[in-house]
Amino acid sequence: MPKASDTGTFDPQDSRNACIGPALVTWFLGHQRPLPWRRHYDPYAVWISEIMLQQTQMSKVVPYFERWMKRFPNVQAVAEAPLDALLQAWEGLGYYRRVHHLKAAAQQIMAQHGGKLPFDEASLRRLPGIGPYTAAAVASLAFGRPVVVLDGNAQRVSARLLDWPAPVKEARSLKVLRQALEHWMPSGHAREFNQAVMELGALICTPRNPRCVQCPVCAWCRAYAAKTVASRPVMSGRPLTEAVTVAVGVLCDNGKVFIQKRPPEGLMAGLWEFPGGKAQKGETPEGALRRELAEELGVTVSITEKITEIRHAITRFRLHLHAFRCVLNPPEQSIRLRVATEGRWVPVDALDGYAFPSANRRLIRLLQSAGEERR
Repeated sequence: MPKASDTGTFDPQDSRNACIGPALVTWFLGHQRPLPWRRHYDPYAVWISEIMLQQTQMSKVVPYFERWMKRFPNVQAVAEAPLDALLQAWEGLGYYRRVHHLKAAAQQIMAQHGGKLPFDEASLRRLPGIGPYTAAAVASLAFGRPVVVLDGNAQRVSARLLDWPAPVKEARSLKVLRQALEHWMPSGHAREFNQAVMELGALICTPRNPRCVQCPVCAWCRAYAAKTVASRPVMSGRPLTEAVTVAVGVLCDNGKVFIQKRPPEGLMAGLWEFPGGKAQKGETPEGALRRELAEELGVTVSITEKITEIRHAITRFRLHLHAFRCVLNPPEQSIRLRVATEGRWVPVDALDGYAFPSANRRLIRLLQSAGEERR
């Protein structure tokens, strides 16, 4: 058992290093969750799962992954699919830039690698949307390469095992934690070891209320011995979130509503949306909507009713969305797109055929439910 004073260091010669890796691998082989990409560790499946798991919880990813694999079973299917189809399949996972990168990467894999993912980190990192972590994960999980996968779970587990006292996101901390994981990794078991560390962080060594008595490496955990588990890992201050008021218009005409497509660059690139935008300081939602439609579409409108308010978080923004039903006034105006790349008049019951941001999709469900009630 480590002494409580023996904290915040990593000694490659420490005899405990030889125990941690095998104990984690043995635990993983007996306790791993039956995730679909673990059935065969197909490189394409591993890649898709890792991209989906960026910024998204495991419980949400699994059903999306299974639907995606049925619709796009291989790299070629992604490379050849229309971007709108990929975005629609991704709808609800957020961070839609990942979809643009997936398609670009799939096309590059087809052109440069014969449709098969490369197995080394350097080649993987040259693909769009694949950074150091994802490259390491694919190389290790899909191909068994002996590289460390240092995600948030691995950072937390290793910081507690070492009782590391500095913020884990600092460069020096990441270097030490990576060094420790490299020494703990049993030869020939990179795939099992990396997943064991991540699985332990997800199931046992959780951020709050960790179940230390069930941990297979508790006997070698310095934070457990020092009673500092609750204060490890040390985190830097979180960035502040910004509250934003947004007004959108369900612009109606002859039983159809107007939707527009966002530009191919920027936040939620390429998705469809109802027109509108951010309210300026001191501006009412109704005033913001009239201004935004004049600026975006070159039209004036009459607001006929308020439909709903929706609260939604995206990246660092906390959105308070106000949705209004409106009509062109005067009615004979022509829409002139000034920001969006495309606009269409669409029946409400046909909106499911387009990819929308989550808040817009919630609004669509309300519109469709209201339409059913009127029938």
